[in-house]
Amino acid sequence: MQLRGRKVAIKKITDVFDDLTDAKRILREMKLLRHLGVHENIINILDVILVPPNVMDFHDIYIVTDLMESDLERIISSSQPLSDAHFQYFLYQILRGMKFVHSGNVLHRDLKPSNLLVNSNCDLSICDFGLARGVETAQNEDLTEYVVTRWYRAPELLTDCQNYNDAVDVWAIGCIFAEMLRRRPFFTGRDPSDQLHTIIRVLGSPTEEEMAFVPHEAAKRAILQNGFYPKFFPDANPLAVDLLSRMLKFNPAERIPVVQALAHPYLAQLQNPADEPVCAEAFNFDFERESLDLGVEMPKEELQRLVFQECMSIHQIEAHHMQ
Repeated sequence: MQLRGRKVAIKKITDVFDDLTDAKRILREMKLLRHLGVHENIINILDVILVPPNVMDFHDIYIVTDLMESDLERIISSSQPLSDAHFQYFLYQILRGMKFVHSGNVLHRDLKPSNLLVNSNCDLSICDFGLARGVETAQNEDLTEYVVTRWYRAPELLTDCQNYNDAVDVWAIGCIFAEMLRRRPFFTGRDPSDQLHTIIRVLGSPTEEEMAFVPHEAAKRAILQNGFYPKFFPDANPLAVDLLSRMLKFNPAERIPVVQALAHPYLAQLQNPADEPVCAEAFNFDFERESLDLGVEMPKEELQRLVFQECMSIHQIEAHHMQ
């Protein structure tokens, strides 16, 4: 489909409200993309079409976004040669986009190569914000809805730590960066327990101080039983390995923040602080705060009303741009 000469992608979602959890994720993503999609490295939502149109009992949604030609998962698994310049440019764009996301008080929580869309000119856009949370709401909820792909899950999530922050996204970016360098996934555990042991086999056993955040003594004992030395990438740019090691710190308090990662010497040729914007206003998660606090699903009628309102807001923005 083309929108005024613009190539776009259309995501069709049928019977939206048959699963209220999925419907809430769709609403959350629509709101977040409207708030964050002004950034060059975040996919932009252009339009939302309801079927039947303009009525409160709609059941299908068509979400229109910019068209991207591929994603990083396909690029990594392809036979296409990738140079250090490719790694730098992809990583820089991920960090640049996530600086904007984190400055809006948002955790993505589902960063992985398939959620990083790429064009043939190597421009990159972050997508799929359905599992995103605000820092405060993330700390107050249990992890029953947290279904992020296991291979990119940070140690604090694997050890059921409730008090986590934007360092979980930094860990995921580190896993993605390692996957770019290796051309295959880095930590490939079979289940959450094996995932944690896989991390330790690669990075080495953490010290007691590094495990201060782990809430359960049994988990600490299991971790300490594994003693392996770190193994990284002998053929990679030493600066890349240094930055990677700072992203993949076991203790989230020691993990490099996104802003500092952008300033790392590995990305020196791309750095431009004047063109690395922050979000002007924190995203407001109040629309779902009550249901999160009570641990209940939002009623279907309320979800339908909020999705309809969001659609109207997106239409107003589009109408303004057409003037």
